[in-house]
Amino acid sequence: MARLLVDRPADTLTIGDMARGLGHSHGAVRNAALTLVRRGEADQLGTGQPQFRANGKTAAAAQTAVISPPGTHSPRAQAATARTTAPAANTVKPGGPIRRAGGQLYHPRELADLPDVEALNRLRDADVPVLLYGPPGTGKTSLVEAAFPDLLTVAGDGDTTVGDLIGEYTQDDAGAYVFQYGPLVTAMTEGRALLIDDATLISPKVLAALYPAMDGRRQIQVKAHKGETIQAKQGFYVVAGHNPGVHGAVLTEALASRFSVQIQVGTDYDLALALRIDARVVRIARNLAHQVELGELGWAPQLRELLSYQKTEAVLGTAAALANLVGIAPIEDRDAVATAVSKIAGVKSVAPLTLGRQLSAATASAARHPPVSTAPAHRGPSR
Repeated sequence: MARLLVDRPADTLTIGDMARGLGHSHGAVRNAALTLVRRGEADQLGTGQPQFRANGKTAAAAQTAVISPPGTHSPRAQAATARTTAPAANTVKPGGPIRRAGGQLYHPRELADLPDVEALNRLRDADVPVLLYGPPGTGKTSLVEAAFPDLLTVAGDGDTTVGDLIGEYTQDDAGAYVFQYGPLVTAMTEGRALLIDDATLISPKVLAALYPAMDGRRQIQVKAHKGETIQAKQGFYVVAGHNPGVHGAVLTEALASRFSVQIQVGTDYDLALALRIDARVVRIARNLAHQVELGELGWAPQLRELLSYQKTEAVLGTAAALANLVGIAPIEDRDAVATAVSKIAGVKSVAPLTLGRQLSAATASAARHPPVSTAPAHRGPSR
């Protein structure tokens, strides 16, 4: 990165310019550029779509790769440094999975002829907020976590308050009340990404506290804390999740207008097969999803449920896993799910996983300790 800037000292380069010149992903290039700026080894211009150029220290930086010691920067900077100095914790390789902060693997999908994580990073560079919508369990949160290692998350619901976003007074160990900043303020002051999950379950009056940070002002006023004004730093970015089928989820015009890009997220059933989930169960899910599309049904298993099926099958067996698949469906859809399971999986009848009769002590002991054969060992022919 530094060498590229040094070779073009008269130019101001965007993330896209540098990504094309270096042949690396926008996400990796973006984080490397921000690392150089934080170290004073390059200059940044602009706050919307940032541009970068060489300064007096860039030539020295181009000579030797330097890894910042832990704690040098904010959590966002540390995440960015890890991305640019370690072998691809979340650098996108064609078809390759990305390891999320919690250790789980995310398998990128195509979006606008790009890997989805790459597309989200480009939108972040251009400060274009994104709303991801689709049924629960399709991977919306996983995608955002894979794209942004510096992510902060607000889990929205009907009880979410302005204090949950901005902060509120709490009592410390000495009994004094101190103001504890919320995730919105933290993301703004540290230039981090913020996911408002299930945003459409949050009261519109609460969400209104977020809007000044997303528009041209890029600031909010913390009325509860002396009317303090918080200004967003470069890198602050908001993405939201919306589950249209969830009771109480309402996408208001005010909220929708704040997100210039809205992306539908559904289950990738081909990925489910690649993850070695029982092909019959994937076929059941496809069949039910088609009925949902036709308006004949309200629920179909998504990737989350298919992964849970796989784990349940490994522990309790196929029959119990199929019964549980029926049991997790909404009551009004269970008969249709049971019919699909019976038809496609080839079982005569299936009902929700249910406790049976009480076991006797002897039966329970036998279940815990399977019998060992007492037949005499074969000693060969008698003489």
